Amino acid sequence: MLRHVLSFKNLTLSSLLIFGLAACQPAENPDQANAGEAAAPKVNVVTLISQSITLRTELPARTIAFRQAEVRPQVNGIIEKRLFEEGADVEAGQQLYQIVAAPYEATLHQANAELARAKANLQSTEAREARFKGLIDNKAISQQDYDDALAAYLQAKAEVAVAQASIETAQIDLRYTKVNAPISGRIGRSNFTEGALVTAQQADQLATIVQIDPIYVDIVQPSKKLLALRKQLIENQIENAAVPTVSLTLEDGSTYSLPGELQFSEVNVQESTGSIVLRALFPNPDGLLLPGMFVRAELEEATLDNAILIPQRAVTFDREGNASTLVVNNDNIVELRTLNIQREVGQYWLLNEGVSVGEKVVVSGVQKIAPGSPVEIDVDQQQSPLMNNGTES
Repeated sequence: MLRHVLSFKNLTLSSLLIFGLAACQPAENPDQANAGEAAAPKVNVVTLISQSITLRTELPARTIAFRQAEVRPQVNGIIEKRLFEEGADVEAGQQLYQIVAAPYEATLHQANAELARAKANLQSTEAREARFKGLIDNKAISQQDYDDALAAYLQAKAEVAVAQASIETAQIDLRYTKVNAPISGRIGRSNFTEGALVTAQQADQLATIVQIDPIYVDIVQPSKKLLALRKQLIENQIENAAVPTVSLTLEDGSTYSLPGELQFSEVNVQESTGSIVLRALFPNPDGLLLPGMFVRAELEEATLDNAILIPQRAVTFDREGNASTLVVNNDNIVELRTLNIQREVGQYWLLNEGVSVGEKVVVSGVQKIAPGSPVEIDVDQQQSPLMNNGTES
């Protein structure tokens, strides 16, 4: 029994000795234990390059008829006939309406009769004046008699001129009973039908004719953007496009196939909106563009050499609106850079200063890094922001 007790004590002492020796061993180095966790995080970068871009701006616009004429009557009367199909193409001078002409024909006949009477009176007074002129030379009549004969002759001559003017007026009114198209184009709906009473120079038009080939597109541009562009042109920072061209995006999102040309811009800024209207001219042979349509116009402004573009996802803004980005230097250490941004160009920012050509800006993995921390660049994801053009909305 005593032997078993001694054996158990020896075993217990041996176990305690082994546990004590194990406890006396130095602990594992924490840096070695977390070596895998301390590895530099991987980030994706974009290497900045210098390139030549064409600056384009996308702006709201509206189509305007090249020409528009409101057809109105020039005389009073009842519409007798309508001589066109609504929505059809008409030619300048084509008759559109016929107003009842009988009253104006009668007026013309009356004017002709008045002219005939005036001419007969003129012939009589002219002969009387000629006779009295011979008698006055022989002192056979008084001077007063000759003066009365001369006055009657001159008055008859004036009455002939008045009668001729009345005929011309009656002829004009008679021609106006035929309402003709003032321009060539497409005519809309008729606002009056046969039997309707119309008056000369009335406020309501009979119909409207528009020319839509070619067609104007009025583009609204903020004066602030135009001012910035003009400053850059004056300072020779950008080269103005030789022939400004415009492209259109229609309301359904499709692109209009034919390009247009910029015609002119307004010389005054609209006080209510602070904008300037630019007008472009587009061919419209198929009549796809109709007056009053809202479209998006992409305007080619200028060409910029040695431009530096940075992806928008690489830029952050603070509460004051200051822009900054993270750059990986040659030692793979993250640096914070403050940027001076000029304008938006598609999915990029056009820079004035803050970074240089060849520097690497971080585009993904920003959440895992901070300025001054080491990183590892994901070589497979390294790219350059190459742009063929620049478009600003």
